[in-house]
Amino acid sequence: MLKPREAITALAPYESPISARAALNLDLNENLAGCAPQVLARLRRLTVEDLSRYPQRELGEQRVAGFLGVSPEQVLLTNGADETLTFLFAAYLADGYELLFADPTFVMYPMLGQAFGAKLVRVPPNADLTLPTAEILAHISPRTRVIAIANPNNPTGTVAPTRDLLQIVKAAPDAAVLIDEAYFDFHGETLLPELRNHSNLFVARTFSKVYGLAGLRIGVLIGPTQQIGYIRRFCPPFNVNAVALACLDAAIADQEFVRGYMSQIRHGREQVEWVCKEFNLHYWPSETNFILVRIGSDVTRFTRAMQRHGVMVRDSSAQPGCQGCVRITIPVGNQVDILRAAMRDSIKEMRR
Repeated sequence: MLKPREAITALAPYESPISARAALNLDLNENLAGCAPQVLARLRRLTVEDLSRYPQRELGEQRVAGFLGVSPEQVLLTNGADETLTFLFAAYLADGYELLFADPTFVMYPMLGQAFGAKLVRVPPNADLTLPTAEILAHISPRTRVIAIANPNNPTGTVAPTRDLLQIVKAAPDAAVLIDEAYFDFHGETLLPELRNHSNLFVARTFSKVYGLAGLRIGVLIGPTQQIGYIRRFCPPFNVNAVALACLDAAIADQEFVRGYMSQIRHGREQVEWVCKEFNLHYWPSETNFILVRIGSDVTRFTRAMQRHGVMVRDSSAQPGCQGCVRITIPVGNQVDILRAAMRDSIKEMRR
């Protein structure tokens, strides 16, 4: 009887987190302002040739490299950041090797690590859910081949100091250290300038968040030229579709849209924080377009009440350290008022 590798049979299925689209969806960290007008204009100019010909990923990589200030040989475009992780983990993980990361973090890390047969070395967070740098350093071993760190982190929205991240990079010269900067734009600090100094450092980015292109699926892996070259050897040449590549330049060009969206996020985040203070709910100061809030033992009642009021939020209780917590995407415009009203009504109902 045909069977896949044992690592696959032992893997729990990872299904789409989308449960409904009839409500205000604040459970997926999507850009609720949409994409830049220039992107929509570019979509309307697509031709038959654009769709019938194979895409030229290399042209997009040249554009992104210029935007990021690195060489094109250091950039690999992918079909979303999930594929970025898949390629990186496939290149360096196998049976007998270790994937090191700190909980709570992006759920794709352990799933992919297990799929490639690696031993998962999970480090518990600090009491305040910040990065446990000392514990990560203590768990680095000769078998450590990938260290994955989301910065800013998902689901906490917290950030780690650059000095701590570099300390980890330096302590593991034989491991690929991935700094997942999916939410970089909201925070503004990056390890990209350090690429020239470290042959084991990789940075991941995405155009799903601040640029509002989640539906087009564009991720970026930036790293040492030689290592990116190895990953190119098994990366399909047409993995990024032509529509995404056609819109990429327009998205990058409209930085005014990006600044406007981030301004809306800062405002919306402050409004959500005020509601949390009003009801004495603990939240983690966030550097992203979402916020983690501790509801407590009534978290299920809260999420259901929110849904009745037309708002979907993510119950994060299953993640270590996040018991009783919900992750709420920050809305924009009049959506902020909808969220505030739903939160107030749901909390009052929950506390009756």
